[in-house]
Amino acid sequence: MMPRLEPAVENWFTMILHPLKSSPAERRSPRKSSPAIPGGAPKVLLVQLQSVGTSDLHEALQKNGFEVMVKSTLKESISCIASNQFSALICDLHLPAAGDGFTLVNAMRHVHPDAITMIMSEYPALRESLSELLPQADEVLVTPIPARDILSLLKARLKDPKHRALRPREPVATILERHSLSTIQEWITRVNKVEELIAIKLSDNERKGHLGTLLNELIHRLREPRLDEGRAKRSRAAEAHGMAREQQGYSASMLVEESRILQVCIFKTLRNNLNAMDLALVLTDVMTIADEVDSQLTQTMESFSKNRISDHLVEAIAR
Repeated sequence: MMPRLEPAVENWFTMILHPLKSSPAERRSPRKSSPAIPGGAPKVLLVQLQSVGTSDLHEALQKNGFEVMVKSTLKESISCIASNQFSALICDLHLPAAGDGFTLVNAMRHVHPDAITMIMSEYPALRESLSELLPQADEVLVTPIPARDILSLLKARLKDPKHRALRPREPVATILERHSLSTIQEWITRVNKVEELIAIKLSDNERKGHLGTLLNELIHRLREPRLDEGRAKRSRAAEAHGMAREQQGYSASMLVEESRILQVCIFKTLRNNLNAMDLALVLTDVMTIADEVDSQLTQTMESFSKNRISDHLVEAIAR
């Protein structure tokens, strides 16, 4: 997901990039030739947090015939992208806010779709995940890395300027729907390892009860237009689940534990499919998931409590 910008920077980004965005057809088209600047040296935008003085990479690029523009802030860089033509972008991931590099790579790809984009991170473990999360970047580099290695990669990319094929991205609702059965099975597996829960002897079908319907309600809510904080609807499945659990001998704490495990299983499903998700919506969808599961638990607990009180009244009258 593109990081939230400061208002002033966000306005710059919207004003500058909106009229210059390439069409979807143009972004899908393979690049046919090297994005060199006509009539001049290839121009590189180098964006590093520590830009005081001339870095080794800056010197290496200049010595090899590149025109280099050096910036250190997000706002300066976005303005620069809008007012110049570039063959490549090389930038840090953090400038200094986490993920500023994501914003610059997206900006460069929109304004200069032929430009080579390289992003640098000092965390080796992030290389594979960044490659999946940021498909617009042609190279994800783990620092420290010798300037000559970056130079070699850049030259190779300019000679054969092909972007990595972008995988189609899916909404969270579609992923949860496709993996609903495996999510439920994961829930059953985890629940069957909790001594307090398996003390109630039930078959797997009895154990999962209304879980399939509850997941379908969640998926339906994810597909509805919503604000950051929506309002959950009445769930008859959650109410029926509470009544069934009371009759099966559950306690309130057991209901809470089951709900906690459900959230763990849902988020595990999302984590396992992170490279297929539309990251622009993930945070909002996660908020919706948490809200919906909590709402379902609240309604389950209310039904559970009412049914228990009713049972006690019946017993009292029978006496």
